Amino acid sequence: MTKFHFAAMGLAALVAAPLAAQTAQAPKPITKANYQKELDGRFASVDGNKDGSLNLAELSAAETRTRQQIEAQLLARRKASFEKADTNKDGNLSFAEFSAATGTPKLNSDGKQTLSKLDTNKDGKVTAAEFKAPMLTVFAKLDTNKDGTVSVEEQKKAAAR
Repeated sequence: MTKFHFAAMGLAALVAAPLAAQTAQAPKPITKANYQKELDGRFASVDGNKDGSLNLAELSAAETRTRQQIEAQLLARRKASFEKADTNKDGNLSFAEFSAATGTPKLNSDGKQTLSKLDTNKDGKVTAAEFKAPMLTVFAKLDTNKDGTVSVEEQKKAAAR
């Protein structure tokens, strides 16, 4: 994988959620205009002081919220897995033993890495354009026929890759 792909994956929690939510359900065409609208909404939700740019504190807070949500989902899945694994319901497999066997998820971030990747002009702030640029590049790559819409076919081809 290229350095770009790793950067795009690292930003997924903040930027790619609209596309990820869409593709988790039955795929539908996604227009660039609608995708940009979703990205604008995500940017606005992170821009706490509404100054049109994201600073380290705002990125850190957003990443903390996202990390807490992910950790809560992982914990719920772990508990369900434990309940499923304890098929005779005799309690011989304790949740603590199950957790020790599967490890604890580590999702550490303080926003500095995201700020560094997004802040292309290195002024300590992330503008809306800087925020959207990496994922719009991904959108452009997915839109292989360049018609401004990522069709169901294009989504399937991307998922196959």
